Amino acid sequence: MKIQYAPPLSVNFVWNFADSEAVNPIIDVVRKSFARDKNKPFSRGLNIPLFFYSSLNANEIPHDSPNALAKKNVIFVFTSVNTNGRDNWREYVEGLSVSPSTIIVPIALDKGGLAHHGPLSGTNCIRLYDWPPENRASYAIVSLAHEIYRHGCNEFSPDDPSKESSITIFLSHAKAGDTGRLHSEEIKKFIDNTNLNRFFDSTEISPGFQFDQEIEKSVKKSTLVAIESDAYSSRYWCQKEILCAKENGRPIVVVNSLNDYEDRIFPAASNVPCVHVSSETPLSQRDILRILSAAILETIRYTHSIQYLKLYKHVGWIENDCELSARPPEIRQALKVKSSKQEKICYPEPPIYSDEADWHNHLDIEAFTPLWNLAEKDNLLQQRIGISISDVQGDGFSSNHIHPDHLIRLAQDIARHLLARSATLIYGGDLRPDGFTEFILDEASILKNRIGGDLPKVENHLAWPLYVSEPEIVAWRAKYNEVMKTEEHDIASDVSTGLTRDVFLPPATPDNSYVWSRCLTEMREKSIASSTVRICAGGKLSGYKGKMPGVLEEIVLALNSQKPTFLLGAFGGVVGSVSSVLLKKVVPEELTEDWQISHNSGYADLQDIAKSHGNECDYSALIDLLQKQSVSDIADRCGLSEDEYIRIMHSPFIDECLYLILKGLNKLSGSRT
Repeated sequence: MKIQYAPPLSVNFVWNFADSEAVNPIIDVVRKSFARDKNKPFSRGLNIPLFFYSSLNANEIPHDSPNALAKKNVIFVFTSVNTNGRDNWREYVEGLSVSPSTIIVPIALDKGGLAHHGPLSGTNCIRLYDWPPENRASYAIVSLAHEIYRHGCNEFSPDDPSKESSITIFLSHAKAGDTGRLHSEEIKKFIDNTNLNRFFDSTEISPGFQFDQEIEKSVKKSTLVAIESDAYSSRYWCQKEILCAKENGRPIVVVNSLNDYEDRIFPAASNVPCVHVSSETPLSQRDILRILSAAILETIRYTHSIQYLKLYKHVGWIENDCELSARPPEIRQALKVKSSKQEKICYPEPPIYSDEADWHNHLDIEAFTPLWNLAEKDNLLQQRIGISISDVQGDGFSSNHIHPDHLIRLAQDIARHLLARSATLIYGGDLRPDGFTEFILDEASILKNRIGGDLPKVENHLAWPLYVSEPEIVAWRAKYNEVMKTEEHDIASDVSTGLTRDVFLPPATPDNSYVWSRCLTEMREKSIASSTVRICAGGKLSGYKGKMPGVLEEIVLALNSQKPTFLLGAFGGVVGSVSSVLLKKVVPEELTEDWQISHNSGYADLQDIAKSHGNECDYSALIDLLQKQSVSDIADRCGLSEDEYIRIMHSPFIDECLYLILKGLNKLSGSRT
């Protein structure tokens, strides 16, 4: 029986558009903490699936409600006079479903948000209006992260709604000198006014109890925060607490508060997050919040990583005979694994640098991540994979509940894993700063150092006149010279009369727009002809240059040429609409000529000119082509079963999409899966 994939945890955010000014800064800061930061793609941050529900104006409600997609689902609802004072919003909020797997946590923006009924009746709210404005972002991370821990990650008492389900912070510090003790006392005082728990040995161990036994018992159920003062690493009990935490698989955060000098950093205190604060006392509230947010986030990351690795074992993505580790492996851990007759350790993405991993071979240990193993380095050497990914217009999270950064992270991960397996990437993108091309090339640049060896260059295909370069574009291309090869396509022959290759043609008139559309089509035809596979996600439905949305044209060309084509429909945009046609055989209005004309200025004129030359977008023929496609045949061309392919069209989870893409590509390439 096929095992359905469901991640350990998902987090949802719901708010009224009228509250956006208050909510958006909170969403931005917690999103970068709970999901991987697109600007730090190789960081070991959290990667929780996040979904957002709002609308384009205060009177509209989202088109649907959060779904229980994971084993544990947390819904943060920002309540206010705007959710309580509008009938449709009050009914929407009070109609949200709760279950043993789904918890709703209300965040009151004002006192008007305290009076909701339904599933929120009698529920205590996080009171955002009580947070000091200067530290509001830090309070948001600590408060929301702690609720995620309590309801989604607590391995001790996950069903206990009281303070017993709260995180316990073990404050490890040296008694010598004042820094460690005074910093710990400030953190303790702050914790005592929250719903967090803490262990502070000078007050927690009662007379008559064994010091070492109580320490060990407490460490085993805590997150250890090591206040690293000048004396810390040289103290026996500090070392023992660190070793006990490592031995028992507990999260650790080091707080660097050195005043002068430490002659030897304790080796066991490495391979963990580190926060720097001043050695000056008293410790500021801002620094306390930074320490606590780091501790809670690392606790979630640690427990969430193990939950994910266990899930991967359960669904057969990784072998059963390997040790699971929430951190990249350490020598002490590897020796312990060897003594138990195991030789494999699986740790969370991303893989560490090859230079750092050189000691694995000396111990005959195979260390890998769920989606990467060095043995796969040349699996896709013969594959030329076209990437058709572009951004999606926002609808205020009314129907599409995925943040734009999620699509960027998808592009980064796809690029990383395909390049690591020696595939050649083909991307037809422009050279905008912060565009998808830049994110893909950044992945290639970083990966070149991380994995080692020579990597294939990314082929960036450009239609005329996009490559008619300004000085800053020349510099941009020079920056990526080691990983990028630019394929410049000439002016389409049927529109080349009177045009000069080195002179930019602005798409300012219908005739010029037609020239652009012909050049873009010819570039896409040649790009797809030179590729072996196509991977498609997102795609703008309006505001494009050409006779139809770019990703749509690439899908049509790929399907017509029988290329293996992976369609990741859950990320919205063009691919979402195409997936709907393939699965439901219904025509979304955005794939009609009338909708395109009404949503794209000048499009009617472009179509008229194109029709006069027989080069228009025929939406009836396009829909007919899509409706005649067999999902089973498309799946077979991609090396997947029909069920697997349907899953890849439905799944919003990057790791699942990557696994299925790699599984299909390995089968097409004749590599082991």
